[in-house]
Amino acid sequence: MSLHQRPHQKPAAAGDSLPVSSPTAAAAPPRPLPLLTLPYLFSLLALLLFAALLLPWGPTRPSSAPASPWRAYTLQEAAAFAAAAGNGTVLLAAVSGPYLPFLSNWLISVRRAGRADQVLVIAEDYETLDRINAAWPGHAVLVPPAPDAQAAHKFGSQGFFNFTSRRPRHLLQILELGYSVMYNDVDMVWLADPFPYIVGDHDVYFMDDMTPVKPLDHSHELPPPGKKGRTYICSCMIFLRPTEGAKLLLRKWIEELKEQPWSKQKKANDQPGFNWALNKTAGQVDVYLLPQSAFPTGGLYFKNKTWVKETKGKHVIIHNNYITGFEKKIKRFRDHGLWLVDKHSDESPLGKI
Repeated sequence: MSLHQRPHQKPAAAGDSLPVSSPTAAAAPPRPLPLLTLPYLFSLLALLLFAALLLPWGPTRPSSAPASPWRAYTLQEAAAFAAAAGNGTVLLAAVSGPYLPFLSNWLISVRRAGRADQVLVIAEDYETLDRINAAWPGHAVLVPPAPDAQAAHKFGSQGFFNFTSRRPRHLLQILELGYSVMYNDVDMVWLADPFPYIVGDHDVYFMDDMTPVKPLDHSHELPPPGKKGRTYICSCMIFLRPTEGAKLLLRKWIEELKEQPWSKQKKANDQPGFNWALNKTAGQVDVYLLPQSAFPTGGLYFKNKTWVKETKGKHVIIHNNYITGFEKKIKRFRDHGLWLVDKHSDESPLGKI
């Protein structure tokens, strides 16, 4: 018998001493359930509390945003994509988000030289990876683990060291895949195609980072060590063939970076390690110093007007170094008509940044 139902009783007939239960067949229809009884209200309240604990408030949302298809894109796939356009040669750069305007500026000049299709960008954070590939599919890849890109902007910082010290590993991986590779920092501008200057069959090609003027017919051998006991070659622009000599140099560079890590006392970057590797593998690696007139350092090109006039028409790649800070670099490029994104952003594969 339900707690909410009781048997219906009819009045006792005259002469009957006790009430008699009516037969089932004669029973009246049951009353509707009373909805506002205390037990019912307690049950409803408990149900609502249970739902509140288990179900999220507001409209249902996916647990996380759908993963970008480029998160699974590998260096092997990306290098094959770029090398197919470059007859087996990859043109490599590496950037995090704040460097995108410089990447775009560099790409305009590379595109004018007809080399943009063979560009591969190592993105150092996932936002940059997705942004580049959204505008220019297949030309960016991230090699895990991603470093802390926000800490990699200030020259001389530990973040900058961590960022640049990944460079020889990327280069070695590409060589191991059987491709040649040219690396460029993105604070560079091409005035002409540099590949006609990659003459002969040397293992490694690079540019000097010294400001003293060399004769036009200077030696292409590794320069002698300077005051610090090592050479002063720029790690900002390197061309390597997939030879055992080039691989040996890169492995030695990686070793040097491990042996001379960043510290507060020695705020290192990757370039000293590269020069120590060059010096310690001298005679084992076939190297070639590119002509200064075509590949000047920023300390020469932007500060020696006489030399610039004397070598006019010979300049190929200009490096905006010997100065730090995004705004200072941009101003210097603008002052020399080399900040192309102001008026020619439509020529960049990335569009307007």
